[in-house]
Amino acid sequence: MSITKLEDGRWLVDVEPIKGKRFRKRFNTKGEAQRFEATVRQKCIDNPTWSAKPKDRRRLLELVTLWYDLHGHALRDGERRYSKLQQMAVRLGDPIATTFDATSYAQLRRKRLEGGISGKTLNNELGYVRAVFNELKALGEIDYANPLAGVKLLRLQERELSWLTTEQIGELLDSIRNRCDNPHTELVTLLCLTTGARWSEAEKLPAQRLQGNVVTYAETKSGRVRHVPIPTALADRVRVHWRMHGPFTSCITSFRRALERTTIQLPQGQASHALRHTFASHFMMNGGNILTLQKILGHSTLTMTMRYAHLSPDHLQDAIRFGPMANSSWVLG
Repeated sequence: MSITKLEDGRWLVDVEPIKGKRFRKRFNTKGEAQRFEATVRQKCIDNPTWSAKPKDRRRLLELVTLWYDLHGHALRDGERRYSKLQQMAVRLGDPIATTFDATSYAQLRRKRLEGGISGKTLNNELGYVRAVFNELKALGEIDYANPLAGVKLLRLQERELSWLTTEQIGELLDSIRNRCDNPHTELVTLLCLTTGARWSEAEKLPAQRLQGNVVTYAETKSGRVRHVPIPTALADRVRVHWRMHGPFTSCITSFRRALERTTIQLPQGQASHALRHTFASHFMMNGGNILTLQKILGHSTLTMTMRYAHLSPDHLQDAIRFGPMANSSWVLG
């Protein structure tokens, strides 16, 4: 029976006029239910692709908000991502989501790339928008394909990782110690150089996360908790410093000023992050294990850590041993 009476007095239409195409809907009266059943059967005879479901007229901004309410709010960077998605929706003209297509997105991306926005930023944005459609589709909030599924990420030029030599480390620390205007800068710098921490991780380190000679970094970018041992002398200095000056406070501006007083030249945007690269680079040059480095840095995949592999003393030495020019007499002539 395609029409049944429910316990609450309403009437349920459950009809499948075409195999694989089923319609279910509740009505207050039997007459309404009968008319709906008849309409559905006739419509499907006239047009097998017909659907009783009204067209989805929601705009992109509305879907972005829905994504945040159902999923985004639970992400570590949810608020930041939500803000960026809102800005993107506005730039795109807040289209009706079902009409949003890859071409309009690609055109906007080209304009932003030509306007100086980095490829990495644009790739991140593409990932954010894709995630909105994927998540809402998984939750059953939309029933159409992701409009950006076929858009490819921009191919990025790999950036050279800048790291400090032993002499440059000494020059930087001298600059910090001689003219520093913030008492926390030196120790935050030393923690970054000693543990490979990001500046924000070292700067926000609370006292309870220094146990013995082991630093624990939690609430990290990757979400992984990391435990990294440090020299006893540094651990003692940090504890004495905290007793005298209290917890670390923001000192990145002081660090940048100290760096500017040196002869060190770093690519834009790599100032404090060069300390993390410096730890990783020296770790590998001194014979460290790449898998151990991955754990120390907290990389989710080994691919990220492999950027430092070429600094290992024996990295790719087989190119010399087994290549066609292995016979040194040919080289000497």
